[in-house]
Amino acid sequence: MSFNGKKLILGFAACMPCVVTSFNIHAAEAPVTLDECIAIALSENPTVRIADMEVSRADYSKKETLGQLLPTIDFSANYGRTVAKQTMYMNMDGFGDFGGASGDDSSSGVESRASSKSDGGIKVGLDNSYSMGFSATLPLIAPQLWKSMSISDSQILKNVEQARSSRLSLVNEVKSAYYTLLLAEDSRRVIQESYDMAKLNYDVYSKKYAAGAASDYDVLRTSVAMKNIEPELLQADIAIKQARLQLLILMGLDASVELTAATRLADYEGSMYETVLNINPDYSNNPQLVMNTIDTKLASQTVALQKLAFVPTLAFTANYNWTSMSNGSPLKNFRWNPYSMVGLSLSVPLFQGGSRYSRVKQAEVQLLEMGLQRENLERTVAMQVTMAIDNIKINVRQIASCAESVKEADRAHTIMEKSFEIGAAAYLDLRDSELALTRARLAYYQAIYNYLVAHSELELLLGTAPLEQYTSSSNK
Repeated sequence: MSFNGKKLILGFAACMPCVVTSFNIHAAEAPVTLDECIAIALSENPTVRIADMEVSRADYSKKETLGQLLPTIDFSANYGRTVAKQTMYMNMDGFGDFGGASGDDSSSGVESRASSKSDGGIKVGLDNSYSMGFSATLPLIAPQLWKSMSISDSQILKNVEQARSSRLSLVNEVKSAYYTLLLAEDSRRVIQESYDMAKLNYDVYSKKYAAGAASDYDVLRTSVAMKNIEPELLQADIAIKQARLQLLILMGLDASVELTAATRLADYEGSMYETVLNINPDYSNNPQLVMNTIDTKLASQTVALQKLAFVPTLAFTANYNWTSMSNGSPLKNFRWNPYSMVGLSLSVPLFQGGSRYSRVKQAEVQLLEMGLQRENLERTVAMQVTMAIDNIKINVRQIASCAESVKEADRAHTIMEKSFEIGAAAYLDLRDSELALTRARLAYYQAIYNYLVAHSELELLLGTAPLEQYTSSSNK
């Protein structure tokens, strides 16, 4: 796979700040489109915001590495109080041991200066010592630090790609939740229509029974048929509520928001054929493959970084300090004397028990692992893309078949209604046609839902979701 890493990821980073949407999250019963839901989710979902923060954190990490190439300046201050002064002895040629350290002064003829309380040593030092000053260090030759800069750049690209991957996953989840809501709402409408027909039949037979034109059995039969649909209506209402809550969670909105979809599943049928014809099976932008490419680059850079541990380093050092020493009180008799120094510090790594060699080998093994993972990942993604495209084509054929079935079931139901009105058909025949029409409509919506979810999964595999479009549309 040819990887245009910087162009792809840096282009995505340009649109990464949180979007601002004009959607009023407190509006009741506000119909929203799929694009609006995705735009809100990309702005409000905590997962995406955390991914953006990780990019910022990686940028600060790079600045931290850059700071290590700049001079380091420190200020320090010290104070010491002498408790027991150091005793000094000296041996001078021709004079013997000055201070009587040997205990024998007959050869030199010099009398010992030792007192009754001392062996003749000289006490040196003062009571108080002060020092304070500045120190500076500047790395001149630091190959590992230089290499760390390129690793920091790759880490930023990795975090940006992780943020893109989080957005792609979120878009797929929002689409699935939105399509689930559409399926629940359309199914609810179909069941409601079936309930309305059953209720109409019940009302008709009730009036006929009151006029003596129908039996009690006919009234009971239509009443049972109507009440059998009521649990399905309740289940449909629960499904709508659950789908709405799931969508609100993904959008990062409060569960109390009354959100309704602005579209229906049938609205997507007209564009699906053109969409299928324009499918491009190129999976070079697959998030997993792009991430593997960046990880491989990081592993290669890590190998080079570990090898640079064998290279000497050179640093420039400078110090400027003040010292003072005095006897007696530590708060007076200061005598400050400045001194300064500049120099070079060379560090040549010789032997560390083989740890550096082992780290290099670990990095090389990790690089080989990334290559093997890449081969397996490409085969897996290629298989998933092929299966997803085949699944989409099957779903399209199912939609066409279900659409034709709905037309035929609707026509059959119309014929049966007219036949029932003139007494040429029984109620059971009418009820069978109603159930057939209901099942055909539900199967039609289910087929469209399956197609939309499969297309969304393919979009995630290919990594081709138009993230910039959702961002720009939310800013209008």
